[in-house]
Amino acid sequence: MSRRVDSEILQRTYEDNEDKFNSAAFSDVLVRFNSLRAKLQSAADTKLTYLEALPDDAPEDRRREFVEWQTILEPFVIKGDTWLSAPWLVTEFYLYRLLMEALGYWDPSSAGFKYDPFAKQKMAGLLSSPGSAEPMLSKLKTLPKTKEGIELACAFALWGNKMDLSLWPADTANTDVDVFSDILSTAGENLLHDDSSILGDLCEKLRDSGGGNVDIIVDNAGFELVTDLSLAQYLVETGIAKVVTFQLKSHPTFVSDAMEKDLLDTVEHYAHLDSSQYPNASACAKIWQSFLRNGSWKCHEDDFWVQPFPMWEMTEPLRTDMKERCDLAFVKGDANYRRLLGDRMWEFTDAFTDVVGAYFPCPVCALRTLKAELGCGMNAEQVEKAKALDDNWLVNGRFGVVQYGDGAPKH
Repeated sequence: MSRRVDSEILQRTYEDNEDKFNSAAFSDVLVRFNSLRAKLQSAADTKLTYLEALPDDAPEDRRREFVEWQTILEPFVIKGDTWLSAPWLVTEFYLYRLLMEALGYWDPSSAGFKYDPFAKQKMAGLLSSPGSAEPMLSKLKTLPKTKEGIELACAFALWGNKMDLSLWPADTANTDVDVFSDILSTAGENLLHDDSSILGDLCEKLRDSGGGNVDIIVDNAGFELVTDLSLAQYLVETGIAKVVTFQLKSHPTFVSDAMEKDLLDTVEHYAHLDSSQYPNASACAKIWQSFLRNGSWKCHEDDFWVQPFPMWEMTEPLRTDMKERCDLAFVKGDANYRRLLGDRMWEFTDAFTDVVGAYFPCPVCALRTLKAELGCGMNAEQVEKAKALDDNWLVNGRFGVVQYGDGAPKH
């Protein structure tokens, strides 16, 4: 962990921000940044410590976040854990929180106030995304207003540019639904569990009731975020959702993770694409802008999304809000999935409905490509097939799951 974080992530962060970090204004930031790197370079001997004390005039939201981190760190500080002996997920999130501390991210007097050290890398991902997004977005407007359409929209959000669009019919208005079934069959070949049909039933109920409140717990910026936007567009345009709320990170973390500004930057960038080169991406962006203006889309940043709490320890007021307001939540990304499972090793065949669906505050659908050596709710035969096909089946993103759970009872 220490080698990868220091020599790869933090070194790249320094290189991307070298001019800024070496400026007079950032001199204090650079000292704190180098101190953090030194801790990582002696990770085996460096014990975890609490965050620096807040100033007396810190606002309430910062005080709450500080107390939450004290709660997270307490068992490991008491035990005397080092960066290498504490759980990986804890130290990963802790690292990015300490980086914010080094920047003075919440200190208006610091040169690092609200400064995103990963902006350059995220912008590179955004600039490279339209080429992959254009063919996908060209199909978005042709998705049928059916269960198959819902499943295809989710397949886009899951697989992105791995979807085989060569099967797509030229004349969708006069196409038999079996053609879309063939596309779904191809998209589902590497699914180790697929609850798309159950998800489709819920979405049709939401549409029949006039539309619900749907959340998308976002993972990465760049092309992956565009796939989330495409799913959100489909949900609103087909009446499944009255409002889609994007749950986003409250500060820069994991390099590519998306904040509200990244979503807004994506919409703005796509709205200014050359419409002759990217006609569908440009047209979709105009729709996205209108959704943000009229309230069909909302953005919500929360500190919980940048903390290693298992999701069954979701903090307030987020948990109560999702329990009372949200009719369905899509969970994207591997770090979010690890937190759904409490970063624990479940049997691969343990039912998702028992592990996650029993506690989550609302109905939940995980859209996950496998990139970590843990999981649940997978079909035994499919797992054996994946093992036979690929020794790295758990970590290389070749296989995925669409998993649904009803969530905890409302009352």
